[in-house]
Amino acid sequence: MGNQAYSSWSLRGWLLFAAFDIEFEHEVVPLYVPEYQQFLDDHFPANTVPALLAFDGDDRQVLWDSFAIAEFLHEQHPQAGIWPTAAAARAAARCLCAEMHSSYAALRSSMPMNVRRQYRSFTLSDAARRDLDRIETLWQWARQRWGGAGPYLFGAEFCAVDAFYAPVASRCHTYGIGLRPESQAYVNSLLAHPATQAFCQAGKRESWVLEFNELEQD
Repeated sequence: MGNQAYSSWSLRGWLLFAAFDIEFEHEVVPLYVPEYQQFLDDHFPANTVPALLAFDGDDRQVLWDSFAIAEFLHEQHPQAGIWPTAAAARAAARCLCAEMHSSYAALRSSMPMNVRRQYRSFTLSDAARRDLDRIETLWQWARQRWGGAGPYLFGAEFCAVDAFYAPVASRCHTYGIGLRPESQAYVNSLLAHPATQAFCQAGKRESWVLEFNELEQD
């Protein structure tokens, strides 16, 4: 994993294990320092984090994509609840993950994840607001159709799609973004999950600082 203070992708990877009680060992590799490049060189074809090293005897498999990691873990632990049980819900959850995986560039670039900060005077750009409006609309759609009375997008149980959107929840908290009441309730549930809490607390204890992830404002 990358720095837990900053790495949104690593939060997703962490939650895919920790939120489903799947045993794992983890190593934090500081981003953008020589050790990081050495890690990538040593674990080809990985070119980013999180990277999963899965062993079967002497055989080692390297997975460096969080969606692929989710699917691999689902196949290895089919009873863990990584995806919703119903086929239609499962397909919708995968669509939501895929869109999160490939979209929302304005939100990502203007609101880098930083679990150590809370800004009080951040102004959301128009492009980032459009990204967030789309996300909130998708959240509302999923919760109305499959969420029932549960706190997560597909009901009472946390699943992979919640892991994928947890970094959005973290960003909204860091930058003080106003959300629709139902969206804020969902964000609160994601941030309160014990696995999210554990990741963020570890990030707050880190000493590494990435200046480009630190805004010069309150």
